[in-house]
Amino acid sequence: MDWKHAVNDAAARLDGHIRRTPVIQSSDLWQAPVALKLEQMQHTGSFKARGAFNTLLSHEVPAAGVVAASGGNHGAAVAHAATALGHRAQIFVPEMAGPAKIALIRRTGATLTVVPGEYANALDAAREYEAETGAMQIHAYDAPATVAGQGTLTREWEEQGLEADTLLIAVGGGGLIAGALAWLQGRRRVVAVEPETSRALDAALEAGKPVDVEVSGVAANALGARRIGDICFGLAQSRLAATTLVGDAAINEAQRALWQTHRLLVEPAGATALAALRSGAYVPEPGERVAVLLCGGNVAPDPLPD
Repeated sequence: MDWKHAVNDAAARLDGHIRRTPVIQSSDLWQAPVALKLEQMQHTGSFKARGAFNTLLSHEVPAAGVVAASGGNHGAAVAHAATALGHRAQIFVPEMAGPAKIALIRRTGATLTVVPGEYANALDAAREYEAETGAMQIHAYDAPATVAGQGTLTREWEEQGLEADTLLIAVGGGGLIAGALAWLQGRRRVVAVEPETSRALDAALEAGKPVDVEVSGVAANALGARRIGDICFGLAQSRLAATTLVGDAAINEAQRALWQTHRLLVEPAGATALAALRSGAYVPEPGERVAVLLCGGNVAPDPLPD
């Protein structure tokens, strides 16, 4: 697939529908300056709006509307995008999504069903709904339009003057990092950061194929995919520089550091990439310039509920 063309097309499509999120340089989070991309400021609090809008704008949406399964952020993004474009949306989330993300989806006006269990259970329910109604399924991470949409984030970052040698990116199902790998095509090092208890990509690379993993931990409602996407796995095999794992304590510490030093409020998933740097799970070479993607800001509980 010509990913560069796909991401460029997605960027043109998304113009006027997404926010161009800020970039800052921090000298307070590590022993050397670190570039931060503040994607938690995107619509509905995560990068997911990019893939959702790109999918809806590049496909003919049936009268039955769209359906999506989500740990929370993807569902909110699809619900927002569908509502903004005048489509019906049915969202399925697992109970582990938590009250803050469930409330966020409800505020969009989409129809929401909370499913017992984890993300995989919500995906099963969404597939049943798709078969019954003819609604268009919008996958959270393993679809070309989703990956191309997420790739616009890295494209935008480069337009904003990104100078880093290495990007640290948190991984759940793999749509975000797949978009980065698809766009960069090896021009910069990309390091995948996963929680120790939700390591779908690391396990797949170890096994030589996508495999099911158990998921748990503080970031599981955003990074808790049971199996890495096929698109991400294929791109990671040829273009990923490294993977690293971080524990819950390191994620929480990075979350606190972002708040205490810069008043940046992010969810655990949004702090996971930074946790690799602060905890020493990823150690840059001398002089290596590092950038960190803050991918989501939907903290739980909501600090300022309705």
